[in-house]
Amino acid sequence: MRLNIKALAFSAGILWALAVFLVGTANLIWSGYGGAFLQLVASIYPGYHATRSFGDVIVGTLYALLDGAICGLLFGWLYNVFAGKRRT
Repeated sequence: MRLNIKALAFSAGILWALAVFLVGTANLIWSGYGGAFLQLVASIYPGYHATRSFGDVIVGTLYALLDGAICGLLFGWLYNVFAGKRRT
């Protein structure tokens, strides 16, 4: 069975962006919530600083959308490469 690479990239991007957005928004509401997670995200994405501002939440969400889509695309492509090599 082969995966639909575009659908996987789209859903992985949305899922990762939603996770970053929700944790970032929760951090704005409750100080300190998800701080270690947001610092980890800030160490990966240039231009994103976990400074508890809504602008940073949007920047992190956009980075996560792109990053998740690329990772989903690569995962789906690699899966299809290995799934296609199977002999029937």
